[in-house]
Amino acid sequence: MDTFLASFDASLLNSLLRFTTPILLAALGGILCDRVGLFNIALEGMILTGAFAAIVGDYFSGSAVVGVLCACLASAALAAVFGVLSISLKGDPVVLGIATNLLASGLTAYLLRAIFHVQGAFQDPRLVGLGNINIPILSGIPVLGPLLSGHTILVYLSLLLLAAVYGMLFHTPLGLRMRGIGEQAVAAKTLGVKVDALRYLAVILSGVFCGLAGAQLSIGIVTLFVQDMAAGRGWIAVVAVMLGQSNPLGVFVASIFFGLANSLGFRLQGLGMPSQFTGMLPYVVTLLAFMLIRARQKRKRSALAI
Repeated sequence: MDTFLASFDASLLNSLLRFTTPILLAALGGILCDRVGLFNIALEGMILTGAFAAIVGDYFSGSAVVGVLCACLASAALAAVFGVLSISLKGDPVVLGIATNLLASGLTAYLLRAIFHVQGAFQDPRLVGLGNINIPILSGIPVLGPLLSGHTILVYLSLLLLAAVYGMLFHTPLGLRMRGIGEQAVAAKTLGVKVDALRYLAVILSGVFCGLAGAQLSIGIVTLFVQDMAAGRGWIAVVAVMLGQSNPLGVFVASIFFGLANSLGFRLQGLGMPSQFTGMLPYVVTLLAFMLIRARQKRKRSALAI
């Protein structure tokens, strides 16, 4: 018990947003896809692709900014392929999402060996990580300082994107059209809404967001690439979208919840608890979230039956 209580300190607060950011960014992409009626479970593969592309761009350019741009472009390209297959060719999004995740896992493992001539992981002194930004006004404040100061630019960008996605979905004509497509695509099409174009926009933006998430993992939190380093965060992001009911604010709360579980797992491991136990914490929380979603769906059906 003392070990568990000792984990709730300033370091935990500082790591909370850092571990939440990849999940939140991917979940924002999942929101956009869900709002246009496209269930995107390819987030895992897009995050992994972004993480690898960030390392490649960073290594050959010597710039973390170039690494982030490469991550966004690579994940957007993978998202575009997913979009062509699911939107234009009318493939099953679930099957295609699983295939995309498997493709990303195999392709990054192959390219890791082909480009860097290593297997499993790549780390090099020439890699430049994203620096942390300390906010002088907040640094000295007991709780807000560790929570909000000392993060990479991508952490703060994720919060801005959260506000932007919320504003776009609920306060702009574009957001109204996207929500209309998700509810009644045929009716929206008869009103002149370009359904396929907006679905492509949502999918490609989800790729960009996942690229940012991957960059946060590989050159933000650490400065290396490990095979399959997305480690289920894309799937957790899908659960966050479901738990938050595709509402950016609800998804943010769910992402914080999962980020806390991830951060707490690392803290407990640092305090001597077995890595096997701490590593399973985020996934235990995910299973509990699925149970909560299922219970909520049952209550809704019971209310409709009455």
